[in-house]
Amino acid sequence: MFATQFARFAIFVVYFWFGILKVVGESPATALIEQLYNRTMPIMPFATFLILFGIFEMALGLLVLFSRATKVTTVFIAIHLIMTAGPLVLLPAATWSGAFVPTLEGQYIIKNILIVSVLLYLFPSRKVGGGR
Repeated sequence: MFATQFARFAIFVVYFWFGILKVVGESPATALIEQLYNRTMPIMPFATFLILFGIFEMALGLLVLFSRATKVTTVFIAIHLIMTAGPLVLLPAATWSGAFVPTLEGQYIIKNILIVSVLLYLFPSRKVGGGR
């Protein structure tokens, strides 16, 4: 029980903290996010996108705290993790200094594997339909 609560709290802290840094304009990831944004979907001013993205991350952090929001949280975190993995493929100069040698930014992204593992622990798949 304690491990589950602590895992939820840890993910909350990471998502909420990283999100609020974007909202207040202090995120060290801003340059990388802007490069990816400009390359993939420049549909609004970047400053607006960054604030909305930060709010999205803060909301994800809050959602993780509520076990009743498991399904929606899982979907939105999966979308977030796919988006944040983009630079590994789309911006290799920023995320890799050599074969299998990530830059600091690459390490920042790769650590999301830990978030995935904790989410698999928190939100195990459930059978649908009550089959035998």
